[in-house]
Amino acid sequence: MLRAIIFDFNGVIVDDEPLHLELFRRVLAEEGMALSDEDYHDKYLGYDDRGCFVAALADAGRGQSAADTAFIDELIARKAAYYRRAIDERYLLFPGVAECVRRLATRFPLAIASGALRQEIELVLTRGGIRDCFRTMIAAEDVSECKPHPEGYTKALAALNALGTEEIPIRPGECLVIEDSVAGVEAAHRAGMRCLAITNSYSAAELVEADWVAASLAECEPESLFARL
Repeated sequence: MLRAIIFDFNGVIVDDEPLHLELFRRVLAEEGMALSDEDYHDKYLGYDDRGCFVAALADAGRGQSAADTAFIDELIARKAAYYRRAIDERYLLFPGVAECVRRLATRFPLAIASGALRQEIELVLTRGGIRDCFRTMIAAEDVSECKPHPEGYTKALAALNALGTEEIPIRPGECLVIEDSVAGVEAAHRAGMRCLAITNSYSAAELVEADWVAASLAECEPESLFARL
């Protein structure tokens, strides 16, 4: 039985993966490094900001910089400032997602587990008019491991259960994760949860390990998917 839905954020709710690539590329260029579309898709998509910068620096032979926490923090802060300026000028929610989230929120407790910064998530959800649909949120600041590690999803479920709104605690197998990345699908499964993958960032063939694959969240009925089990 489906009892809760946990959403990834980037590439599922908000159409900002191209923006993140643009900003990673901008910050790395300021450090004398290039980032191709192919490398971002094949190596770094699905990482949080810290994971992406650390991996990109290491791949460029700058391991000492990658180990410098203060330097990485500065890169993350610089990118976050660029992101805030960019979204002031853009409406980034995928078409139909706001309506879908509002509908699901009337039936299930919803949470977010994302590698994005909390401030970025809050800002986008508030501008999209759906912040109050989510009962809890796990952001980059709340975890020590990025996907494919399951920490974000296990913490999101623990946070939902800690609210005490359900008489019987929700079990991992009663949760549906909605993801867009290969790493996210693996994280969901490692957390013991089912996963619906949306082909916003990866192809259906690349997301074959998901329990279900769909072209659009707005066209899905998550409760119907679980009912078929």
